[in-house]
Amino acid sequence: MKKTSFRWSDESEPHKHRTKLIIKDHPELRQLIGRNPYTFLVITLCVGVQIAAAYLLRDAAWYWIALAAYGIGAFACHTLFVCIHECAHNLIFKNKTANTWAGIFANLPTLMPSSVSFQKYHLKHHSYQGVEALDADMPFRWEAKLINNSTFGKAMWLLFYPIFQAARPFRLKEINLFDGWTAVNWLVQLTFTAAVIYFFGWKAVLYLVLSFFFSVGLHPLGARWVQEHFLTHGEQETKSYYGRLNFPNLNVGYHNEHHDFPSVPWNNLPKVKALAGHHYDELGHHTSYTRLLFEFLFDRELSVFSRTARSNRGGKIQAPKAKEVTNVVA
Repeated sequence: MKKTSFRWSDESEPHKHRTKLIIKDHPELRQLIGRNPYTFLVITLCVGVQIAAAYLLRDAAWYWIALAAYGIGAFACHTLFVCIHECAHNLIFKNKTANTWAGIFANLPTLMPSSVSFQKYHLKHHSYQGVEALDADMPFRWEAKLINNSTFGKAMWLLFYPIFQAARPFRLKEINLFDGWTAVNWLVQLTFTAAVIYFFGWKAVLYLVLSFFFSVGLHPLGARWVQEHFLTHGEQETKSYYGRLNFPNLNVGYHNEHHDFPSVPWNNLPKVKALAGHHYDELGHHTSYTRLLFEFLFDRELSVFSRTARSNRGGKIQAPKAKEVTNVVA
């Protein structure tokens, strides 16, 4: 059935309530909170892989460039996006400025200067999940209406997801998207891009651009955006992914765990589930991004409207009215 609106909720976002329950049962989880400076080594590796691949493909045919971008670059870029996400939560270094610089460095091969802006609006997503004026992860209403529930529309939405995502922060309130750090992010990114063009040529740029679009778009990795907050399991707002792609994902698939404990670095998220498994085992989850990708594309019941929206900013923590469903997509 064709949806014409988001699912609206009168409750505040659900994670604060569950966090209180889990901490009460498992206070030892506090020991997992901290930082992982070794994440910077992951950033360095992935940036190096992308620069080396861009150099090696500087004279290659376009189809080899596209194949390499889909099979190699998309994974390296997606890992870098997760590292930028870790920087936004200050989970690499103690010093916030050091995390900002690490995010700018991780941003280089993706070509789009977004790490500083992401750092600003992502934390709002955690505090105000589903509040359209504050959550950049929520699609525009016109975006959902434009894409509708057709297979072609959803494929185009995933293919051009970076463009839709880039437009959303401009609607956000209480966030100053442009400041000195934003200018630094843009300056560093433009300098890097110019250097790639000058030393490697335009085919190297094509590889980096395709890697970027595939990493967050029409690719099994792009199913992550559906996995995290689309209503694939009744009214349950956040779903985790427990599959092999959590390796390049740096465990960001443990998304309920991450939202419940955003101060826990990526390497400790599986430990959250191991310690508090009974709080997560009953929640719906995904185990295959490829299956979810095809389900999203061909299931007419799923559309960009398959999200929960709210105007409740949080205030008093409210328990969910309805029990979250437990069916599992294998």
